[in-house]
Parts: sequence; C-alpha cells; structure tokens
Amino acid sequence: MIGQFLFFCKVMFDETMRYGSSPLIQALIRRFFWFPLAMLLLAIPSLAQDNPSGLPLPRFATTRSEPINVRVGPGTKYEVSWTYLKSGIPVEIVQEFDTWRKIRDVDGAEGWVHQNLLSGARAGYATPIMANGEIALRSNRSDESGVRARLGAGFKVVIKECDGTWCDVTAIHQDQNGRGTSYSGYLHQEELWGVYPKEVFD
Repeated sequence: MIGQFLFFCKVMFDETMRYGSSPLIQALIRRFFWFPLAMLLLAIPSLAQDNPSGLPLPRFATTRSEPINVRVGPGTKYEVSWTYLKSGIPVEIVQEFDTWRKIRDVDGAEGWVHQNLLSGARAGYATPIMANGEIALRSNRSDESGVRARLGAGFKVVIKECDGTWCDVTAIHQDQNGRGTSYSGYLHQEELWGVYPKEVFD
C-alpha cells in the first residue's frame, strides 16, 4: 500500500378570512385564487436553481491555486471558514451565485469560493468499499490484470478519464525526502470520490 489520507418550498395558506359560508363560493375562491397563487409560488424554486455558468449542478472540479480561502458566503465580505493550502484538491460544486461557487469537500464541509479559483481538471480520493481496505491500481480495465500499486483510503489521484466502470488515474507517492514516484493505472469508478456513478468523460 503506497499511502493513506491522514487528513428542499413549502407553501402554507392560512384561511382565517372567509368569503361567505357557501361551500360553492369557497370552492370557487380556492380554484381561481389560491390555486394559481400556489402554482406561481411553487415555480419560484425552479427559477432560483438557474446557474450563471450554464453548467450542470452538481459537478466536480479541483482547486486551481494555493492558498484558497473558503468563505461562509458568496463574497469577500464574508468570513473565511477554512483555507486550502494546496492546489488540485477535488471538490464538488453544489450551487452558484454570480461568480461564486458553493463547494462541498470529501468531509461534507461546504463553503464559497470565487470561480477563478477552480479548475475543470478532475481528481479524486480512493474510497475502498471494504472498511479499512485498499484499492488495487490495475494495469488494465480488468480485475484479472496486474496490480501496479495498492492505495489506502483517502489517497489522492488525478483522474484522466472514466468509462462508467473504470477510471484511468495517476497516483503520486512522495517519500520522506519529497521525491515522488508516479503510478498510472485503472481503479473501479465506484471506489472513487470525485466522480459520479456511471459518469463518462475523457
């Protein structure tokens, strides 16, 4: 094993005002007033979901530079929640506001960063299905192919492409002296955080 990561609109109507006691009148009021109003209010959330970039939500990305401040709201006037000290960190974009993107990381923490601080490059973390397990980095898209390395839970990899079942990745292991060794191969897509199940891209 070459490494381990140590690191809903609810509309409520209050009918306190009564426009006559006739059930027919009340039914007509509900039909011609409350129903259109309810439909209008229910349409508001879908309008709010429009995203400035036009790209799908959610989607994965990576941090572009270092350091990057993640804020509690979409703007520099908001406090910094945490800071990424390294670039290339995989994150999930879950919301957009103007030029700001709300991201979620592998731990589930959420915050806002400017769009210029994110890249479309893909990376991910090894997430073995078995508890305390590891993932075999295979030489080909087959469980029968040779093992090039074994990755512990949380090991970061660069994702080149995925076919819905396997992902072509590169893992870089650094020793205590900072020297890096690169391992390229294939991982089961279901055992990666940073790509959606059955997602295909190259």
